[in-house]
Amino acid sequence: MGKSTPADAEPAPGSDAEQPPEPIKTKVYEAALAELQVELVKLQEWIKVQGLKVVVIFEGRDAAGKGGAIKRITESLNPRHCRVVALAAPTEREKTQWYFQRYVPHLPAAGEMVLFDRSWYNRAGVERVMGFCTDDEYEEFMRSCPEFERMLVRSGIILIKYWFSVSDDEQERRFRRRITDPTKRWKLSPMDLESRKRWVEYSKAKDEMFAHTDIKQAPWYVVNADSKKRARLNCIKHLLTMIPYKDLTPAPIDLPPRQDAQGYVRPPLDDQTFVPEDY
Repeated sequence: MGKSTPADAEPAPGSDAEQPPEPIKTKVYEAALAELQVELVKLQEWIKVQGLKVVVIFEGRDAAGKGGAIKRITESLNPRHCRVVALAAPTEREKTQWYFQRYVPHLPAAGEMVLFDRSWYNRAGVERVMGFCTDDEYEEFMRSCPEFERMLVRSGIILIKYWFSVSDDEQERRFRRRITDPTKRWKLSPMDLESRKRWVEYSKAKDEMFAHTDIKQAPWYVVNADSKKRARLNCIKHLLTMIPYKDLTPAPIDLPPRQDAQGYVRPPLDDQTFVPEDY
């Protein structure tokens, strides 16, 4: 079975539906993910010891799998040194600020990695397509964004940008699954439904964004996301190649013996309120 080709300038909805890509076997996926997550722990220790500052941006179509990839990256990492930033819509006050101002406080200090689940590129995508910014604001963003990112890189920040590309047909399948799954319905916002109707407009906005912001100092890396599991593995493996690191795994830990009771008597269990054991 051939893979569908993810492209954000897909034919308009209504074209012949493509078959989803061949799923990767669960055992193969879990084994590969476990191996990559061990390497991520090593990478995090290297970032901490070397005092590196890392920013990873995740952008892409709705339902492209950005959140799932971020979750697999972070689930084995120390949250004190790896943070996820997913900002809500700007407040009225934030709308009056310099556009990048609300993102700057979330940039990493030495030894930290910050993952942006959507980022300042909202202006080039949803704000542009949905009319949430003016033409002047959009054009200023396109001028200033490359300079802003070059400034971040010059300051010592390692900036990595991923675009998760999903085909029209696969996005349709994921949206329909969200509609029927109560645990996923919250992921399908009115904005997602509106973006679905404006597929071509989003494609044009993405192309224009790449034309202005795919710069040498901070290029875009496109992830084929029609298979969520493959996308996660490929993204993590690529991320590991972006920062040369060494294995700083500490020596094996010897568990010390527990302290003697020394006359300590535990209070009666009846004095405590326990959670009912229904399972």
